[in-house]
Amino acid sequence: MSSHEQAVVSLLSNVALSIDGAAVLGLTLAYAVVRTIVKFTSSSSALRKLQDAPSVLASDLRSVLDVEGGPDSSSRSEREVLVIVRGSVMTKWAAEGEKYGGFRQNVLFSHICGYRAAVIIQRTQTCIYNEWKRFFGWTSDLLAILSRSVRERKSSSLRTVPFVLLNGSPLPVGNYVVVNMDGSKHHLPLNTVYQQLQPINASPCTFLQALFGHEYPVGLLDEEKILPIAKCVTAVGHCFLKNGIPEIKSCNDLPYFLTEMTKDQMVMVLAFRTKILFWSSIFLGSASIGILGFAFVRNWYRWKEWRQRRQHEQLQQSCAAVDEPNTPIAEDESGDVPDGQLCVICLVRRRRSAFVPCGHLVCCHRCALSVEREVSPKCTVCRQTISNSVRIYDS
Repeated sequence: MSSHEQAVVSLLSNVALSIDGAAVLGLTLAYAVVRTIVKFTSSSSALRKLQDAPSVLASDLRSVLDVEGGPDSSSRSEREVLVIVRGSVMTKWAAEGEKYGGFRQNVLFSHICGYRAAVIIQRTQTCIYNEWKRFFGWTSDLLAILSRSVRERKSSSLRTVPFVLLNGSPLPVGNYVVVNMDGSKHHLPLNTVYQQLQPINASPCTFLQALFGHEYPVGLLDEEKILPIAKCVTAVGHCFLKNGIPEIKSCNDLPYFLTEMTKDQMVMVLAFRTKILFWSSIFLGSASIGILGFAFVRNWYRWKEWRQRRQHEQLQQSCAAVDEPNTPIAEDESGDVPDGQLCVICLVRRRRSAFVPCGHLVCCHRCALSVEREVSPKCTVCRQTISNSVRIYDS
């Protein structure tokens, strides 16, 4: 391995070993900047889409789709337009004039809250755990972390029926838009109609769990949320004609699908979020650049100090090799030396090395090597720049 490669490897190892709080903080802030920029990009794109999306009533969707799709009916049926529709929740069969057996068919009822009609019912059971630590002065924290990561604490079930959004009276037929819930993972504007916390009776197993510091169940929370009929909501998504009936489905690029907010409220919230993300990215980016720059400069100076120290050690090793008494270089360099043949630098050893290209024989071999390793080596007599020195031997 060459000296340059050794220097690079040493620099990388020093950087890896000297990762302190500043470097860790800088890298953490850089990661936060990347995440913030990604969120800012998605929020800006969603904001532009919401601002450009038309806000229409369910009765006006056909005209919007006809204009966007063109004169060809087949192109109109396949065309998807991003729209914002606000209306009241109603079951599909009720909106079609109760063709399929009246209002009560295919309608969900919350029996807990007094037979309240709904189109979406979500029931959730959450088990609440408690943990009593350090009864014996210790606890299995690692096992507790692993158990928290793999144990299912919440069970949820969701029931839905086909429903539509309509404005005003459902007549004439088709004065509505069908809501397609397939593939939607957005938050739903559900109302909590039932919530009850039931305690769990202790058992011998519970006592042992508490005794040894493990978590144990203490309560069970039952919760029910519904999307009631006649609730006024806003649907944001891609709308298209399916069998001549407008249908809307969620858009994954937007943070909203069904919401209680209007278009102006959604635009205001997204604009505020985008502004916060923009200034946060600037602040975090500046802080991360400053901290990483400080860490880089500090490690650079450490590497330079290490390089100078290594050169000094190499020089000492070479000088020690020159001073060995068994080597021919050190032979007859010290001892009884006439004054005219003493080295002009150390005044101890005999003159043995001549500088090139000036040719002055004024230094011993050790001092000549020291002069050569200077930043700008010059002859001690004529001050001319030298390239190297030549060892002179007596015949």
